[in-house]
Amino acid sequence: MFKVKNLKKRNYLLEGTIGVFFQLGKVSISVLLVLLVFSCKNEPKKVIKTEPIAFKKEGELTVFKSKTDSIIAQLNIEIADSDYETQTGLMYRQSMESKQGMLFIFPDVAMHSFYMKNTEFPLDLIFIKEDLSIGSFQENAQPLKESSLTSKVPVQYVLEINAGLVAKWGLQVGDSVVYKKL
Repeated sequence: MFKVKNLKKRNYLLEGTIGVFFQLGKVSISVLLVLLVFSCKNEPKKVIKTEPIAFKKEGELTVFKSKTDSIIAQLNIEIADSDYETQTGLMYRQSMESKQGMLFIFPDVAMHSFYMKNTEFPLDLIFIKEDLSIGSFQENAQPLKESSLTSKVPVQYVLEINAGLVAKWGLQVGDSVVYKKL
């Protein structure tokens, strides 16, 4: 009889303890949810202002017609030749003047791919072979798109210019460029 009473007493104590923990758990979860909801509403939104990225003239580039060797266009260029520069390119910029461009110089000749993530204005991409002749181009690449824009032939250089200039200049595969660093 003593064992039965002790067993009942243990069960009662165990059930009571579990009940208390369960109730405390519900209260704790409720308190956490209330704190979470109200703590977010009282905090003002932080606005982070970024400085516009200014064009920095680092070189000059001339585009030539292949058949006549006449000058098609002359540009001031920024040069992207480090890993960081080639990965960021014209990202986070809002525009570029029509006589400006960015020349990417890669250490290897390969099928290079680009995308427009975080690029806020449309571009024409000119893929340039090792001998500085135009191998292919991608016209009117749309802002903020993450689809791959790949050269059609192995290249070592890529020139990014404002969208519409490839058509305006009448560029063709085989035309060439010459550039100089300042």
